[in-house]
Amino acid sequence: MVRAGLTAERVTIAAAELADEVGLDGVSMARVARRLGVKDASLYAHVRGLEDLRGRVALLAADEKTVRIAEATAGLAGRDALFAYADAWREYARRHPGRYAATQAGIRVDPELAAGAPGPRRAVELTYGMLRGYGLAEPDLTDAVRLLRSTFHGFVALEATGGFASARAPERSWRRALDALHALLEHWPEPDPREGDPT
Repeated sequence: MVRAGLTAERVTIAAAELADEVGLDGVSMARVARRLGVKDASLYAHVRGLEDLRGRVALLAADEKTVRIAEATAGLAGRDALFAYADAWREYARRHPGRYAATQAGIRVDPELAAGAPGPRRAVELTYGMLRGYGLAEPDLTDAVRLLRSTFHGFVALEATGGFASARAPERSWRRALDALHALLEHWPEPDPREGDPT
């Protein structure tokens, strides 16, 4: 059945839903068109092609994930903010695996679309704001952001693919990893003077 009122937003949402069901790599223009009950060619009036569509899914997901993190961390600081931030990140990755993958895949996003999307910019503000609560300043802020992203993404990626074979519950390891991150952020090491220029 053909769906009336096709828009770029509806096409993007359909692609995002499909990505969560079959994986980001399983999304194609033909499958999205079938999902919407239209011919493939109809999609090109709203998106330029698969790369453009994936970029739109990445922006949609970034916006959604950022909203969830903002809601979870509102009014919190320090350890509480870190745990709420991390849990919101992990929960989004679990509930929306295809969308989450789009935010991590290095997909090329149309600069005009990216400029109008609040998610990525707000995500940076939220993350840096939380870390400033630990008294960090540049270049340590950038290093800490990279540490958090690596830890969160590494954990959820391994968890999603069954990478934790130990009998110990992943949840327990997750909490301990966050405890360790909190301790590290509170006692961030001084830069090594042998490194020279810190930038």
